[in-house]
Order: sequence, then structure tokens, then C-alpha cells
Amino acid sequence: IKTILSYQTVDIPENVHIILKGCTVIVKCPRGTLGRDFNHINVELSLPGKKKKRLQVDKWWVNRKELATVCTICSHIQIMVKGVTWGFCCKMRSVYARFPINVVIQGNGSLMRPSVACFVYQAPKEGLILKGNDIELVSHSAALIQQATTVKIKDIRKLLDSICVSEKGTVHSHQAD
Repeated sequence: IKTILSYQTVDIPENVHIILKGCTVIVKCPRGTLGRDFNHINVELSLPGKKKKRLQVDKWWVNRKELATVCTICSHIQIMVKGVTWGFCCKMRSVYARFPINVVIQGNGSLMRPSVACFVYQAPKEGLILKGNDIELVSHSAALIQQATTVKIKDIRKLLDSICVSEKGTVHSHQAD
């Protein structure tokens, strides 16, 4: 059985502007700009609200498996709006028992993913703070750092020395710390 029309709306805050170019969504705010292309999914994107800003995602003649794509696209757009308004932050701690890990940023962090800022903090142990608007780029940068610092040849049950993700959240929640 197919559903004739499946749709879902995303409410847009006042300070955020959305531009639609076909299936490409561009989200702008004073903090920055994010864009994403949804051409690979057969959906219709529209801005129906005049008083209250909304983005509507429509999909016609969907079966049960295709119904989830509407919710997925809406959640991607909500995450883009959250990233542009608040920003994302990933806190990484150096964990070691045998060999101390010193954290140094070289070349102003230019080898990081684009639009991801990297800072060193000196808490009980050294660590890194990654900040950016795109959650995928921030998480991917954190994953690359964690994979690069993990001991590969030795027994990982004994040597747990690496830099691991300790906290994830928005930039404003980490600035209060």
C-alpha cells in the first residue's frame, strides 16, 4: 500500500534565512552559512509560510521504506539550522597511563577539515576543543584525531593511550564551562 502524499515541516527561527535552489538548501545566519544538496532524493522542497517561516518537505506516492526519507531530510535541515545558530563543539581528552601525550597545534590547524577550528586546553590533562558549524566536519575531524593517536600494534587492553572524545554539544554550552 502506498501513501499518496507524505510531508513534514521544519520551523525556522527569526534570525535564520533559508534559500532554496531546486533541491539545494542554503541556511544563512550571522554566525555562518551551510549548504546541502538533496538532488539524490526525489522530494519537493518549498517555503509555504509567510507569517511564520517554515520549510516543507513533500514526497508523493511513497511506500513504507521511502517514508523515512522525509523525516531524515527534515532532521538534516534542523541540524543545519542548529549548527548555524549555535555551532557544534567536540571536547577531546588525552588519556594515558604509560606515555604522556603532549598536544601541539602546528600551522594554525590548517590541516583540519575546512571551517573547523582547533584549540588546546590545559585542564587536569591536556586536550583539544574542535568547533565548527557543520556537525559532520567536526565529528569527522575528531574521529581522524582519535584514529591517528590509537596504538595499533600493541594489545589495546593494556595500552589505552590515545586522545578520545569526552564531550559533544553546542558551542554556547561549552563556553559556560
